[in-house]
Amino acid sequence: MAKNAILAKLPGALLPWYDAGHRELPWRRDKDPYHIWVSEIMLQQTRVEAVKGYYARFLEKLPTIADLANCDDDVLHKLWEGLGYYSRVRNLKKAARQIAEQYDGIFPDEYSQIRSLPGIGDYTAGAVSSIAFNQKTPAVDGNVLRVLSRLADDDTPIDTPAFKKSAREELEKIYPDRAGDFTQALMELGATLCGPNRLPDCENCPCNPFCLGYRRGTAPSLPKKSPPKQRKAEQKTVLILCCDGRFALEKRPNKGLLAGLWQFPNVPGKLNIREILAEVEKLGVKPKEILVQVERKHVFNHIEWDMCGTYVETANCGGDYLWLTAEEINAQIALPTAFRLFWESADGLCAEKIFLKKPK
Repeated sequence: MAKNAILAKLPGALLPWYDAGHRELPWRRDKDPYHIWVSEIMLQQTRVEAVKGYYARFLEKLPTIADLANCDDDVLHKLWEGLGYYSRVRNLKKAARQIAEQYDGIFPDEYSQIRSLPGIGDYTAGAVSSIAFNQKTPAVDGNVLRVLSRLADDDTPIDTPAFKKSAREELEKIYPDRAGDFTQALMELGATLCGPNRLPDCENCPCNPFCLGYRRGTAPSLPKKSPPKQRKAEQKTVLILCCDGRFALEKRPNKGLLAGLWQFPNVPGKLNIREILAEVEKLGVKPKEILVQVERKHVFNHIEWDMCGTYVETANCGGDYLWLTAEEINAQIALPTAFRLFWESADGLCAEKIFLKKPK
């Protein structure tokens, strides 16, 4: 069976299956484009269960596009803390400001206008256009690509631009009038029965009568991906400085990795104790005692940080830093995960215990 003939059967199979029972998710309760947009950005590279709480808190604090456009950056980052990929939330605010300036605060309803907003690519534009406005615009993400790969028994790597482009073009031809429901049905299938990191539940899939991957027994081995590129490795010495219950923080540059976020002071390379003490002095802070050193690793998409965190008690709150208490940091500051690893840790080795509860 040709691929176009297989895809033509999708709406007839998926819509009744979706109607019969699907996950009840907070962002499926209405068709507000703002709500759908926020949820889709949050769901990028983040699990559904993890997003639910963030989504509710975000909309409670920022119920409108205008609220988002005018939100203080530190407040915005705190709402996003733990989700990672902070460029997503920075682009949300940029897009909200563009909507306020160009569209009088009303979310645009044309695909090309939505696609032109900061941080919105083909997938998100397709999702918002179809779900909020019922337009026949496919939303093709990893879940959808996995479904298409298995349906057609296609071992082409799904992360290639050509495969993604072909998938969008082929889906456009078969989109039904219930465009939004079809988009969500495809998403639902790709997240559940045909989900990632698990064997496909082909026996209960509504598409198994025409799925070549199921017929040929190849579905569990699909999809294929291109070989991963090797990440660049960097070493860092992170300095957790504490003086009288206050901790030193600084902001990262406004451009580049983790742009504009708060961090503990850090320097390239893996310094020894003598070098660390000299570095702290150089920063305008007088060290009293090095309490402990902790090794941590954090992986970004293209860079891997090998970090040594050094907890240093200091005699003064010097240097060009913001010195805050633990309570103030927890309430006000969004620490990226790379640095939060040294602030609170699953093994219980956290800054508060080290500094504020150390033996006298």
